[in-house]
Amino acid sequence: MAGIYIHIPFCKQACYYCNFHFTTSLRRKNELVAALLSELDLRKGYLEDEPVQTIYLGGGTPSLLDAGHLRLLMEKILGNYNVIARAEITLETNPDDIADDKLKAWKEIGIDRLSIGIQSFFDEDLKWMNRAHSASQAMRSLELAKEYFDNISIDLIYGLPLLTHEKWKQTFDKAILYNIPHLSCYALTIEAKTPLHKMIRQNQAADISPERQSEQFLSLMSWAEKAGYEHYEISNFAKPGLRSRHNSSYWTGQKYLGIGPSAHSFNSRERQWNISNNTIYIDSIKKGLIPYEKETLTAVQQLNEYIMTSLRTKEGLHLSGLKKEVSYELRTASRKYVERGLMVKEGNYLRLTTEGKLLADGIAADLFVIEGATRVIL
Repeated sequence: MAGIYIHIPFCKQACYYCNFHFTTSLRRKNELVAALLSELDLRKGYLEDEPVQTIYLGGGTPSLLDAGHLRLLMEKILGNYNVIARAEITLETNPDDIADDKLKAWKEIGIDRLSIGIQSFFDEDLKWMNRAHSASQAMRSLELAKEYFDNISIDLIYGLPLLTHEKWKQTFDKAILYNIPHLSCYALTIEAKTPLHKMIRQNQAADISPERQSEQFLSLMSWAEKAGYEHYEISNFAKPGLRSRHNSSYWTGQKYLGIGPSAHSFNSRERQWNISNNTIYIDSIKKGLIPYEKETLTAVQQLNEYIMTSLRTKEGLHLSGLKKEVSYELRTASRKYVERGLMVKEGNYLRLTTEGKLLADGIAADLFVIEGATRVIL
């Protein structure tokens, strides 16, 4: 099975923390959509007719596109690719874009899942992040969305300087009140070259507190478990049977095709990524050329990616699927984390404990195999 991701690089305004590729100018929207349609033609052999089980329209803010544009993209995908029946088709949207007419149109186009960028239910936090919507719009958007869609995910951000423990609990309780089946919860990170990074360096904004972020993540895990959510990936929580099939495919190493400026693709052997420049992307596609770079992954790189992604999941790292000496090396290297209560070994699986999830990236990096240090055959 494979997935298709479409990157729509338009936003109403720039969130201070965001480092994704986007523009606040919609001047070339029609040209960009035409380029996306052309790239879908140019890339139709990339997945080698593998069945496509998920389609994800992300960005940016894809809900800024007209329904007609979205319909054209869906028709092109269905015409060029082997999309299975009942594929998961997700549209990212912001609360201020949600309205009855749009919801009806998205449903008619075939979209069956919404990912809504709520981030916070407090106006002071939304203003601090420079979000385009208000808290009242966030709540109203969920009321409207639930009239048309059952499969809804919302994004929430914790670890903001203004977000007290009490406000974080109220935020989580609000999501529970609306009976949202999927939550993607992220710790605020300060990315280089973002407005927030500059503001903190110039003492125009408060810095984040790692201790507060850890406390709020631990609380989140406890609250989610009590509310019946499955913590199936570090940042993702779902009611039973409602995991994000698209994002899960990334963590399990399945193929995916990325369309649009800055979009990434993976065919199990190579990674490639399109240029993060709308003008160069559009002009290149007009000439029948895809402006991308690529990297062929070594066996060790593939193994390390597996270590990184699998440890983020509920299932964990499956040792018996690896070469014997690699499995032995990982068992030995992970022993110190097991002894410290940061990991558990259950049968042939290594999994992070609740406390270990606070250190997921560091633990994974410490377990990485060094190129040339061992012979690896996946």
